Amino acid sequence: MSSNYVYIMSNYKLSTLYTGVTNNLERRVLEHKLGKGSKFTEKYKLRKLIYFEEAELIEDAIEREKQLKRWHRDWKWNLIKTTNPNLNDLSELWYDKELFKEIDPETSSG
Repeated sequence: MSSNYVYIMSNYKLSTLYTGVTNNLERRVLEHKLGKGSKFTEKYKLRKLIYFEEAELIEDAIEREKQLKRWHRDWKWNLIKTTNPNLNDLSELWYDKELFKEIDPETSSG
C-alpha cells in the first residue's frame, strides 16, 4: 500500500511556510528544490523540508493538510520543533547537491 504525506517546506531564512500533500514525498520535495510546482513555491524559494507526516489514506492526508493550513503560525512552528528542533532540512541527504548548484546556489550551500 502506498503512503501519503503532509509536509511543510520553508525557505532557508525560515520566513515562509508552505504546507502541502503528496503521495510521493521524495519527488515532490525535488520539485520544490528545482523551483517547480507552483508560483508561490517558486517566488519564495521553498526548498527546505522541515516537517512531514505519513498517512495511509490520501483523504486523511488531505484533511490533515487542511487542518494545518488553518493553524496559527506559532502552532505550526511548535509542531515542527517537536520532531525537528534544529530546523534541519530533512531531505538534505536525499539528493546529489551538485544537481542544485546551477539552479539555486542557496540550496546547494546548505
